Formats: sequence, C-alpha cells, structure tokens
Amino acid sequence: MTSHAAVVARGMGKPCVCGCETIKIDLASRLFSANGVTVKEGDIITIDGSTGNVMIGEVPMIEPTLSDEFQILLTWADEVKRLGVRANADTPEDAMKAREFGAQGIGLCRTEHMFMAQERLPSVQEMILADNLEDRQKALAKLLPFQRDDFYGILKAMAPFPVTIRLLDPPLHEFLPDHESLMLEIAEMKYRNANPYEIFAKEQMAKKVQQLSEANPMLGHRGCRLGLTYPEIYIMQARAIFEAMYLLQGEGVATFTEVEIPLVMDQMEFTLLREDILKVYTEVKQGHQEELDFVLGTMLELPRACIVADEIAEQAEFFSFGTNDLTQTTLGFSRDDAEGKFIPVYLERKIMKDNPFAVLDRKGVGGLMKIAVEKARTTKPDILMGICGEHGGEPSSVEFCHLIGLDYVSCSPYRIPIARLAAAQAQLTNG
Repeated sequence: MTSHAAVVARGMGKPCVCGCETIKIDLASRLFSANGVTVKEGDIITIDGSTGNVMIGEVPMIEPTLSDEFQILLTWADEVKRLGVRANADTPEDAMKAREFGAQGIGLCRTEHMFMAQERLPSVQEMILADNLEDRQKALAKLLPFQRDDFYGILKAMAPFPVTIRLLDPPLHEFLPDHESLMLEIAEMKYRNANPYEIFAKEQMAKKVQQLSEANPMLGHRGCRLGLTYPEIYIMQARAIFEAMYLLQGEGVATFTEVEIPLVMDQMEFTLLREDILKVYTEVKQGHQEELDFVLGTMLELPRACIVADEIAEQAEFFSFGTNDLTQTTLGFSRDDAEGKFIPVYLERKIMKDNPFAVLDRKGVGGLMKIAVEKARTTKPDILMGICGEHGGEPSSVEFCHLIGLDYVSCSPYRIPIARLAAAQAQLTNG
C-alpha cells in the first residue's frame, strides 16, 4: 500500500516507507526506536521503498540505467502510441530527469512544494499570519521573486514542451507547525523564561493554527476556494508565471504554459479566477510587444465537476483529471486512512480487485471520467484532456485513458518508461 507521502517521494526519486506504527520518536533526544532498535540523529539507514524494509547502515547500491536495448524498445513504443506521456515535476532537476526518460512535457507542477523551501517558509507563514490584505501583500511581494525563479527554471528546462502549473492547492495550515507541537514548544519556552516577544509570536501562531484547523481538510478550504477568498495569492502566482515567461521570451526560449486552477466544481468559480489571471496578464504585458503562449484550464477532481464539464468547458481551455482526489471524493475514501486500515480487508474479501489508488477504478471513477470527456467535447470538441495522478504510470489505467480518448497521461519521472510502453500496448491492443 502507498500513501500520498510515498507518491510525492517517488516523484522526487526517493524511497518512502509509510505506516510504521511501532516507531517511537523522541524529539528531545533526537532519536527513534522500533522493535528494540534505536537510531540516533546522524546514523545512516537504508530504505527499500519496494519491500518496506529499513536496514541499519549503508547498503551497497547501484545507479539504475536503461539499457540500449530498452531504449530501442521505447523508441518503437513512441512510434506506435497515440497518448502523449508527460511528467509530474516540481523542479528544473525533475524536469531534466523527466526529459531523460522521454517526457513530452509536464502535466503537473505543484507550486505548494516550492512554498515549503526553508528560505521562503518564513514569508509564507508571515502571509498566513497577516491580519489584513496590506500585510498579506507585503509577504507575497517577498515570495514573488522566488516563484518567478521557480517558474523560469522549470519552463526553461522543459522548453519547448508544455508545462502545466497548478496554482496553490493545499489548505494554509499545512505550512504551519501542528498545534500540539506549538503548545509543547510554548510550554518549554515559558519554563526556561524565554523572551516574552518570542513566546507571544509562538502563541499567535498557535492561535492561527487553531483558527485554520478543519475537521476534514481534504474537503475544506483549499484549491480554488483559497484563490477566491484570498485572490492575492493566485494573483502573485500568475504574475510570477507571466514575468518568468517574458524573461525567457527575451532570451529566445519558446515556452507554452497551461495555468491550472485546482478543485473547481462550478463554472462561476473558474470564470472569476480566470478574470483575475487575465487582468494580471494585461498588467504584465505592458511594455512588451509579443503575446505569451498560454492557456487557462482546471483539474477535474470532484464528481460534480465531471457532471458539469460541458459548462466549465465553455471557459476552460484544457482539463486534467486529478485521479487521486477524484478517487477519494467518488469512493468516500480518505487515502491515508483507507490504505492502512480497510482496503487490505476489501482486497482479501474480493470486494475490490485492486487498490483503487494504485489501479484506476474503471466502473466508478472511470465512469465519471467518461461522462466528463463526452460532455466537455460536446462543448469544445478539441479541448485538451489528460490525467496527472499516479495512475498515469500504471498500465491498466493508461489503457483506460487511451480507451476514453484522453490526449496524454502524466506521472512521476521514474514511471515514464512504463507509461510509454503501456500507451503503445493500448494502441496495439485496442487500435
């Protein structure tokens, strides 16, 4: 079973083992223990993400390579397949690795991962803690150069292929420490008579974390809902995208950007945010003679969005299925809870043939996808449509995307060779 943490780690080329409930972490002593074994800060361990084994010490490893014969096979696959294959990538390094594996663009660039970097997290937290628009805009002004550099790097690394940049998606509390840790830290600061101003700052952060906490964050204040309540966030990101594109245009680098608004469920949400973004483009374009090559679209990750895809398509220029969230919202499963608690029982008792987060649920989630494709193309026959969940690197799911007429699949860079072969097999099997 894989949690979302493992999916993100795989996209970074890192192993991840989840659900280790026997681990006991001692933050004060900076160590953890499990099954009588203690690992201190600085000790080396080796993680096997495939088997779930964690080994003490450094195990000899080799760098994986694609043989010449396999490269030839992939070339043959590319000559046959109809589906495009893109990568989920958040950094220029990820983009370059994706190109090595044969990606034809980026189907998902998650901007929230850029916000987590240590040098910018204080500005992100300053923005979240701000009590008024003026203070939020000051904090966002500090983030703008970072975002512009992020987009400049990833667009340049992938040029001239398309890059889908998803505007901020997660709830704001994810960028703050958890409430329990903050309260423990405040208690410790008071015990050692720390600076009263530092204590006050921590107490204010704890208060904000409590205000932002939600019973079910996955269904809460995130995605386009965040963009509508705090439009200045998306406005800053849009400005960073367009300024980066104009910098590259000045260098003679051709770029094509798909600006993606997440978690839309209604045409009006998209329309209002589209107006904000186009207004930013008009402002950035002043002083430039050439237009930029970009389109505005959205993720389809809610059942309602699939049902009204024909209405949303009146404004949107592309759609990308976020199959992870669409699976969660269709089945009513919280991924991190379901995979560790009851999906194994469902598989054992044959209620499900496959883990729906690993292999696309064709009948349920797939049924909604088919509805969305058919409805969207009645409104806009040539609308670009793809998927950007990890299903994009799983053979059965890739075949389903081929069957319903999607234009591309997108997956982590290290799954691209599998997706290329699966796309060719789908074409040979189904025509």
